[in-house]
Amino acid sequence: MQYINIANEGVKTLLPYQAGKPVEELERELGISNIIKLASNENPFGLPESAKQAIQAELDNLTRYPDSNGFYFKQAVAKKFGLNAEQITLGNGSNDLLELIAHTFANENDEIMFSQYAFIVYPLVTQAINAKKVEIPAKNYGANLDAFLQAITDKTKLIYLANPNNPTGSFLSAVEISEFLSNVPEQVIVVLDEAYTEFTLPEERVDSFALLNKHKNLVICRTLSKAYGLAGLRIGYAVSSSEIADLFNRVRQPFNCNSLALAAATAVINDDSFIAKVAENNRQGLKLLEDFFTTKGLSYIPSKGNFVMLDLQQPAQPIYQALLHKGVIVRPIASYGLPNHLRISIGLPEENQRFIDALSEILKI
Repeated sequence: MQYINIANEGVKTLLPYQAGKPVEELERELGISNIIKLASNENPFGLPESAKQAIQAELDNLTRYPDSNGFYFKQAVAKKFGLNAEQITLGNGSNDLLELIAHTFANENDEIMFSQYAFIVYPLVTQAINAKKVEIPAKNYGANLDAFLQAITDKTKLIYLANPNNPTGSFLSAVEISEFLSNVPEQVIVVLDEAYTEFTLPEERVDSFALLNKHKNLVICRTLSKAYGLAGLRIGYAVSSSEIADLFNRVRQPFNCNSLALAAATAVINDDSFIAKVAENNRQGLKLLEDFFTTKGLSYIPSKGNFVMLDLQQPAQPIYQALLHKGVIVRPIASYGLPNHLRISIGLPEENQRFIDALSEILKI
């Protein structure tokens, strides 16, 4: 018997999410060392000291289940951002939350909307629950909000918006988002995915939590995998009205955030000096790469994230492979419909320079 024949319809043609190549895998494949990974938008500084201390203090409690409600972490988030703990839903990374939201509100009779070139998890989640995918053509590699509004029907249940967007780095201003929300019907849930918000400049950053007072259909997702350096621990949170958060918690798996993740997250959420260091390194590294691309006449998409998308104007896969042989892992994004592009995460200064040197040798520029 072929069990694919009895799987859910959406699953039958679903392809697994392809993560960035691990360093260990490249070591096994090519037998090389001294590898740098600029593929998964991870924090180049490693685990902050505040998280290490919190994890160490928690080790003796690992025979017990974690706090399913994440009391201390929720309290820390609520205090930092002026929220109520009842508005917060915890997730095993923000990916967990993106899927949880879809399971809570949508089914095979509904439409879920997202932009072309948006985070690939949005269409994957939509297909997995057999909902109808509504992909809106991008405008300058970003979300065309006017087209979103025109495409809303009585079957539209969810809208996913990433800001900044991964993998393109495009960004929507506070005015654009506010005007958009004012025109979305209240029965349509808008999910604002802010996985990279800490990398935006303070003066341009969207005060998304303030929008919740006016727009009860808004859900904001954030993660501690990027700026906070906790990718391996998998923890994120969503902020919404308390009514919507209550619905999420009916669907959310108990203990979806482990004890070490909760302890580390509670510590680092207030580690402002670490986040400032990360953001400044990213600003300088992004400028270095974008200046290099400009000087060499290479096309790229200006980014507000901790990555930049390079348009090679030729198939990117051979160049990706050549970089691998030089011990540099970046991210090909043909799966996003961008076969000529590579996404490069911002690393430490010496890692950024090594990528520049390797690419220069490959392209002979």
